[in-house]
Amino acid sequence: KMTLPLALVALISAFGSSFQYGYNVSVINSPAPYMQDFYNKTYLDRTGVPMDGNFQTLLWSLTVSMFPLGGLFGSLMVWPMVNNCGRKGTLLINNLFSIAAAVLMGTSELAKTFEVIILSRVVMGIFAGLASNVVPMFLGEMSPKNLRGAIGVVPQLFITIGILAAQILGLHGILGNANGWPVLLGLTGIPSLLQLLTLPFFPESPRYLLIQKGNEEQARKALQRLRGREDVDDEIQEMYQEDRSEKEEGQFSVLSLFTFKGLRWQLISIIVMMAGQQLSGVNGVFYYADRIFESAGVASSSIQYVTVSIGAINVVMTLLAVFIVESLGRRILLLAGFLLCSVSCAVLTLALNLQNTVSWMSYLSIVCVIAYIIGHAIGPSPIPAVMITEMFLQSSRPAAFMVGGSVHWLSNFTVGLVFLYMEAGLGPYSFLIFCAICVATMLYIFFVVPETKNKTFMEINRIMAKRNKVEIQESKELKDSYPLGKQEEKKSLSSSE
Repeated sequence: KMTLPLALVALISAFGSSFQYGYNVSVINSPAPYMQDFYNKTYLDRTGVPMDGNFQTLLWSLTVSMFPLGGLFGSLMVWPMVNNCGRKGTLLINNLFSIAAAVLMGTSELAKTFEVIILSRVVMGIFAGLASNVVPMFLGEMSPKNLRGAIGVVPQLFITIGILAAQILGLHGILGNANGWPVLLGLTGIPSLLQLLTLPFFPESPRYLLIQKGNEEQARKALQRLRGREDVDDEIQEMYQEDRSEKEEGQFSVLSLFTFKGLRWQLISIIVMMAGQQLSGVNGVFYYADRIFESAGVASSSIQYVTVSIGAINVVMTLLAVFIVESLGRRILLLAGFLLCSVSCAVLTLALNLQNTVSWMSYLSIVCVIAYIIGHAIGPSPIPAVMITEMFLQSSRPAAFMVGGSVHWLSNFTVGLVFLYMEAGLGPYSFLIFCAICVATMLYIFFVVPETKNKTFMEINRIMAKRNKVEIQESKELKDSYPLGKQEEKKSLSSSE
């Protein structure tokens, strides 16, 4: 069952970290014209000549794309940091990046420097890169198996809430104006400050304490607090079992992860899912949305409100995923989500091509955008990070998150960089490329990715071992020395049938 400490730790870590990732993804969209004016004015004050148009475009592209680039650097720090500082420790240290960046961005106008904004976007990206990997790992390791999916979707829910918060605060009447944008950028430090003050009162990941630190007493205390009961022997035994089966392999580095046959299909699966998640065009659709609504005759003054309502749909559908992921399972949500996205992209291509000749096509394109966002929010956005936690055991999980995170941010960066050129060259047909990627990812998931709901990490490992054609080390003395673990396994096997 869900206990108060588990709910609180999920909320605090998701609000303090994931929320800000979402917030910073969309925070510079609405104040963009005012920020560009500031870049111009600062340059003019310094040099006495106005900024060249091309140089301004370059600076703005850097401002936007430095965030995913920082995210890539952040992902590369995951493996060393979570192994040395723990999951909770990494989240606490990570707040320093966000607070520093918030102070710098908030004071950039006073200091009359736009370089600081670009630098802060990198720092904020590093924060988001760490947060987007460490929060799902931390929460996944703390959750009981019957809630792992639901709690695993919480970080993504807070990412969408962060996007929505930035859209609302960025309305021209609130902070998306010439005076308000430094405050809008600086607000991102507040969730970090709250996390820094509250998270220390909650336990570290029990799996990290037991398996990596070898401290059973602390792990047991942490589990008792998270589960709200004294008897946590079953889970302790399961961790020992996992620990034993992994002792032969030791801690995985990223390199050994790529060369180890026993994890081959898990690794390919997370690379495909993470790349599919970003290359399926979600950023393109968000980026295109404003223009689609404009061409459908929505007044330009109202477009920002329409954008907010799309952000709200995104939040509601991700919230729905939290509630249905345990009953329907991961696979169904991934397959249904990618299917809906691919159909939306195909119909959108048609609608955008015909909107000048058929009057109601522009409304169809609005429906497509909404359908696409619903599809992405229920599966492709939240589930891949849950699957990384579930498909890997303790020793390989940090390296797996590092790989998955790097693929996520590289793909994100690539779409941001390439989409403008794609759109210029292909126009509406660029959505056909996204459609093809959605279909390819969906087919891969259909044939390769197993259902993981309500299974222990060891059970999932066994399913994947068959696919990898490897034997799992479960030596005889392990079964003798931990009879409890064995009974638990029989029990969970019979309950999952």
